[in-house]
Amino acid sequence: MLTIVTKSADETINVGMQIGQLAQPGMVILLDGDLGAGKTTFTKGVARALGIKRYVKSPTFTLIREYPEGRIPLYHMDVYRLEDGGADDLGLEEYFDGDGLSIVEWSQYVAHLLPDDYLVIHFDKDAHNDNQRLLRLKAHGTRYQQLINAMEAQYHE
Repeated sequence: MLTIVTKSADETINVGMQIGQLAQPGMVILLDGDLGAGKTTFTKGVARALGIKRYVKSPTFTLIREYPEGRIPLYHMDVYRLEDGGADDLGLEEYFDGDGLSIVEWSQYVAHLLPDDYLVIHFDKDAHNDNQRLLRLKAHGTRYQQLINAMEAQYHE
């Protein structure tokens, strides 16, 4: 596990950019945290690192936003609205098994559809500093552990 403290939205974007530079086709990243914790801000950084020029916004009402124009396609999902079911009919597995990078917010609502290997990033807001975030990265699978190892190397240079 790797823990990173960011002190601003720009720092959260920078962490996203670092992960975007390390991202490989077929990766799945799960983002967990309260509303306003920085999940979409982080995703903006990932998109920037992938070379995506379009504005990235939360897919809350569309469930999935596709950004095919980057180094690898980005599939940004917000499945909060699937709390009461309906995920089985969306074909999410096709995204998870595809050649893009899938980023899933509120993944607990589609847990039964997730692949065995993925990276989880949990976002916590600081109770005393509205700009500060605590990001905890946890790998499930070898290539995600390698990603965390590469991130650790960047933070310990």
